[in-house]
Amino acid sequence: MGTERTEPRTGLYHVYFCWDFRISHKLSTLKDDPGNEVKLKIYALFKQATQGPCNAPKPGMLDFVNKAKWDAWKSLGSISQDEARQKYCDLIGSLVEEETGSSAQVSAQPAGSGATYETLLVTKEDDITTIKLNRPAKKNAITTEMYNEIIAALEQAATDDSVITVVTGAGDFYCSGNDLTNFTKIPENGVEEMARRGADLLRKYVNAYIDFPKPLVAVVNGPAVGVSVTVLGLFDLVYATERATFHTPFSQLGQSAEGCSSYTFPKLMGAAKASEMLLFNKKLTAVQACELGLVTEVFPDSSFQSEVWTRLKAYAKLPRNSLALSKQLIRSVEKERLHAVNDAEVERLMERWMSDECFNAVMSFFQAKAKL
Repeated sequence: MGTERTEPRTGLYHVYFCWDFRISHKLSTLKDDPGNEVKLKIYALFKQATQGPCNAPKPGMLDFVNKAKWDAWKSLGSISQDEARQKYCDLIGSLVEEETGSSAQVSAQPAGSGATYETLLVTKEDDITTIKLNRPAKKNAITTEMYNEIIAALEQAATDDSVITVVTGAGDFYCSGNDLTNFTKIPENGVEEMARRGADLLRKYVNAYIDFPKPLVAVVNGPAVGVSVTVLGLFDLVYATERATFHTPFSQLGQSAEGCSSYTFPKLMGAAKASEMLLFNKKLTAVQACELGLVTEVFPDSSFQSEVWTRLKAYAKLPRNSLALSKQLIRSVEKERLHAVNDAEVERLMERWMSDECFNAVMSFFQAKAKL
């Protein structure tokens, strides 16, 4: 990406929009409908933030839905796009915060450690450290806090006396990808700073998987989306329930691959099948993912937990050092390359976040999904 800057609404602001307008789609995941009055206000702030004051023709009196939308937008008068954008963020943030506050998260203290986690359950039993994503009401969507906690939990597990480490999800979902409410507040240094922080966090997150020294197992207990799928190529084993699905809808949103998937997916499944996922947004069933090499084995949902954990407990009885040293031999050949791929993917994502194409793709996605 060059150094030339475009006008405010078509340059740095795209990072904000590429994240923020996807937040509106997240409203559909709220357990409680916010009501038509609130949704009209969201719509109006959205239009004011992207197009400015209402200058559209007034719909006919019998066109009730569009007239209600028009009235809500018109009522904002001449407030600036910046002010509308911040009001939009504040409103959605308050809705999410209100609901999140009503559903308490469980904290866990790992055995032998002073660390505590707000978004994870981290336990150690039978020589297995388990990192469980613990936001079931939000389909285990990853917040900024959760990113940092997963990094910390992996660093802790790397040095504890467990033999293997397992990542899984609480509830019916493994992980629904990014919780984009992370990005409703623009830092004082502007949107470019927000993009840089996001890129730095993603780079550090993926590096934690690349550098993990022990056998790492994903127990995919339900649907997986986005970054929770792309990093699976960095695990040593991936066990999935038959009802799991795997989806990486990057190009649909004008974005690009992450988690080293631009390298690991073609290597695992071949270029053509990897392209179906990473370029053309194909969602895989658990059986399809297993046939392509992304998943190690698929289990019936009714016996998934018992079969998987019986097997993992047996693995944990194997000699600790032998497993760790053997993994390091297998992975050391490509570790440097994986770090280079991670760096390249992060740089490309920053470029994508700043582009007109990303902005337009996300806007189209939002407009297709957001219905009053």
